[in-house]
Amino acid sequence: MSPLIQGDGQPFGGGEYEPLVPGLILLLPLLGFLANGILALVHARASANAVREGGELDLGGRADRPSTHTWPTWIGPGVMGGAFFLTLVNFAGMFDAQLHEAVVISYWTWMATGTFAVEAAIQLDQLSMIMMMVVTGVGFLIHVFSVGYMRDDPGYPRYFAYLNLFVFFMLVLVMGASYPLMFVGWEGVGLCSYLLIGFWFGDREKSDAGKKAFIVNRIGDFGFLVAMFLLFVEFGTLDFVPIFEEAEALVYGGGLVTAITLFFFLGAAGKSAQMPLYVWLPDAMAGPTPVSALIHAATMVTAGVYLVARSSVLFALSPIGSATVACVGAITALFAATIALKQNDIKKVLAYSTVSQLGYMFVAVGVGAYAAGIFHLMTHAFFKALLFLGSGAVIHAMHEAYHQTHRQADPQDMRNMGGLRAHMPITWATMWIATLAIAGIWPFAGFFSKDEIIWQIAAFGGAEAAAFPILYTMVWVIALAAAVLTAFYMTRLMLMTFHGTNRTGEKESGYLNEAPATMWVPLAILAPLSLFGGWINVPEALQTSWAGLSGALPTTEWLHHWLEPITEQAHHIQEVNLGELGHTAPFGGGEVLWAFISTSAALLVVLAAVRVVGSEEIRDAASDESRLSGFGKLLLNKYYVDEIYDRFIVNTVRRKAEFFWKVVDVGIIDRFLNALGWVTKGVGWGVSMFQTGAVNTYAFVLTVGALIVLGLSVLT
Repeated sequence: MSPLIQGDGQPFGGGEYEPLVPGLILLLPLLGFLANGILALVHARASANAVREGGELDLGGRADRPSTHTWPTWIGPGVMGGAFFLTLVNFAGMFDAQLHEAVVISYWTWMATGTFAVEAAIQLDQLSMIMMMVVTGVGFLIHVFSVGYMRDDPGYPRYFAYLNLFVFFMLVLVMGASYPLMFVGWEGVGLCSYLLIGFWFGDREKSDAGKKAFIVNRIGDFGFLVAMFLLFVEFGTLDFVPIFEEAEALVYGGGLVTAITLFFFLGAAGKSAQMPLYVWLPDAMAGPTPVSALIHAATMVTAGVYLVARSSVLFALSPIGSATVACVGAITALFAATIALKQNDIKKVLAYSTVSQLGYMFVAVGVGAYAAGIFHLMTHAFFKALLFLGSGAVIHAMHEAYHQTHRQADPQDMRNMGGLRAHMPITWATMWIATLAIAGIWPFAGFFSKDEIIWQIAAFGGAEAAAFPILYTMVWVIALAAAVLTAFYMTRLMLMTFHGTNRTGEKESGYLNEAPATMWVPLAILAPLSLFGGWINVPEALQTSWAGLSGALPTTEWLHHWLEPITEQAHHIQEVNLGELGHTAPFGGGEVLWAFISTSAALLVVLAAVRVVGSEEIRDAASDESRLSGFGKLLLNKYYVDEIYDRFIVNTVRRKAEFFWKVVDVGIIDRFLNALGWVTKGVGWGVSMFQTGAVNTYAFVLTVGALIVLGLSVLT
């Protein structure tokens, strides 16, 4: 695709779409960060002064809170609301114009040296617009929820400063017109994840979780950098438009494009928590729950999927690269789903669920179903944000109840919950909608996106010239298995949290209440999106079936058509090299039949989980974990992956670091330098003996020297 707008933003070369101040979409969250950052600094100074005076800063009540803790309530969500409104206006303009070419707006030259130049430019097209809608829309709701959730936290302005900065960098990532600008956003969200995950840095466990996320992501970032170096050597530029226009000059399946895609996927695996770099994401639960919703649903973890979709032309040219993406995604989806079966921390269940669902997205883009991958990214943003925010409402209620009775118990452990339906009916109803969506049950959003991915795997494996048909059949089976497990562990979460007898405590149950309006209103908005969000992309085969049932039901493949300008080049490469895709799933059957089978299987699993978990006695943490053995204990301990990493990687690196520190640095370098210093000091002391400052001494030494010289000359 060639750009329509350059330089000062004036259109040329045709086209009707004229962006409305798209730069302001980026600028608003940045301004929010600056404003909230100033308020955070003012609060920090006032707090420090209060401590010096031997007291503590009082935040007051609702009526007399300091301005540092009232203005962020309006600034944080306000800038996000403005960014979402502008994005919506630009989306409507692009939709009406039926844009077929990318719109690139260059503001200034960021860096230029020799043949390398990078413009500070943004690119507006169908893919970036979908991502902008998700980031600003869901991000706005999470900001609103945060007002209620974080209200009493002393770091309130600092929290909103970090949150606004996070969204700014995510928008840079999806709006940047080149790989270097994407990398700026890529690194920026990594920085902000470190700040937000370790937000309560006074707790060592939480600060370590932030460092873990930051360090693991650096491994993936190395792959991103190497891929950019290879692209620049080949094309002499890192801008999207010229690279994708000339990409088909690369040899299909060649070593260069394979290396580029594999290094890009290394970066994507780090950012989007795929095997084996997924370990940072469950620990990211140490941050505030709205942060978990933002990272897991709408922003950072989807960056890897966006990278592969944006680079679809390159991945279409690399069958090995695409197969690697699909296989790693499938393994990750199943692996994380099994771990989620035995987790008892409500946020940990959702964390491993996110890892699993990201695996689904990578399977989709790995088989060339780029629109299906973005479709699941979008629906996942709806129902996973709803699940995380709902869990935040539950944790908030549990924490308040325990605070009232001064009981020391874990407010995130589902074994301490149960029966919350009676106390939190709105949270219960909305979270069930999200659960049915992620379980893949018709007509909820997750059914359409997940079912399409499973179908596309089968179609790709059935292509005339598919390189690895048996491999893709295995991926298809794994995807089905992961879908079944998802329905089970999510139903288990809902039953342990909201149903059965209340295990919070007799006194504590009296203090359990529904979340305030600032928290349940975002849930009420996300619920219909989780229900109807999948209806924008109903497959053609299902359209025919639906039309026979009711003419009132929506029939559309809108998202596929919307993304065609982005995906058509990659699909053309696939057709040329692989031929026509298959039209039946393995073992036969059409799309309608397999859609019926998949939703029926998911529904049966939900009912089975209700029976199994509902009849299971839920014990306290100590007795529950002591009775586990075998595979159940293995799942509870997450296959001991973190322990393996600690023993063979972390401890190995630590031992080597200690060796270089104690032996090489202290034992060799320091001793050598210290010895050299002592020698220099000794020489200086010896020479200083002759520097007395007495003229008679200097005259005497000069005379003796002269006599020695004369004596030597006479003797020779």
